[in-house]
Amino acid sequence: MILNIILFAIGLAVSIYGADFLVRGSSSIAKKSGLSPLFIGLTIVAFGTSMPELVVNLFASFKGNNDIAIGNILGSNIANILLILGISSVIYPLTLKKTTIAKEIPFSFLAVLVLFILANDTMMDGLQSSLLSRGDGLVLLGFFVIFMYYTFGISRVTADIDKNEVKIYKYHIAFLMIIGGLLGLVIGGNLLVDSAIALARFLRVSEAFIGLTIVAVGTSLPELATSAVAAFRKSSDIAVGNIVGSNIFNIFWILGISATIRPLYFSPLANFDVFIVMLATLILIPFMFIGQRNILQRSQGAIMVFSYIIYVVYLIIRG
Repeated sequence: MILNIILFAIGLAVSIYGADFLVRGSSSIAKKSGLSPLFIGLTIVAFGTSMPELVVNLFASFKGNNDIAIGNILGSNIANILLILGISSVIYPLTLKKTTIAKEIPFSFLAVLVLFILANDTMMDGLQSSLLSRGDGLVLLGFFVIFMYYTFGISRVTADIDKNEVKIYKYHIAFLMIIGGLLGLVIGGNLLVDSAIALARFLRVSEAFIGLTIVAVGTSLPELATSAVAAFRKSSDIAVGNIVGSNIFNIFWILGISATIRPLYFSPLANFDVFIVMLATLILIPFMFIGQRNILQRSQGAIMVFSYIIYVVYLIIRG
């Protein structure tokens, strides 16, 4: 067990550092090629921070560990809102833009609603088993294209400027960072999945539990670091946008890619976790009209973190 915990920690660290090197190397090349910081943030950085989840899902689906693949995404989305956004708002109250409340949060809810409909073949069509097929994966990717088109449209209208400077490296160093980052993601993702499976068997808990908790929180650490630092620096747009965008990416992009490469069987038990994602997403809307309008307050953040603790306790009881 100790060896598997060490391997899990190593895999997690290698995955996170691999994503960081990939983002920094790619951003440097993009910047030197004359691309705008906003474009870099919307594409390279956004994809880069989702790479740990993507690599873990690909290894899990290739090895037939569907519960880890789906649990990783659902667990990450729940942790992103209740835990990470909750902690961020406790650090500093977060102000949400009207467009985030009116469009991006509903879009995030649409993502999980589409997943619920596509994954529940037993409920919807009366089939004997539920499956996220390749066709379902392509549908999810289609929604992802729409979301990216909307994102680029908003960026042109608002003309926001990324204040974070992109560090420039020499081309050969940047390419080495990209290659090293990709290798780190592959090696780390493989270690994460194998050690998570071994831990689940040793602890006699389900792979879904491991995916929903340890793997999900682990692969969400880049989002936690980004949002917590952004909240500390009072950059609400980055803190909130990072979470909402990540949740949309996780379902439309990562599950879409995973299901397109290899269909994923969906356990009816996971519908409860889908419901929690829906509830966590929707709770943000009434919070915007309680107390100070359009502000996620410290007390509300504390409620979200406490709710996440209750959810994890339920998962432990569920096994």
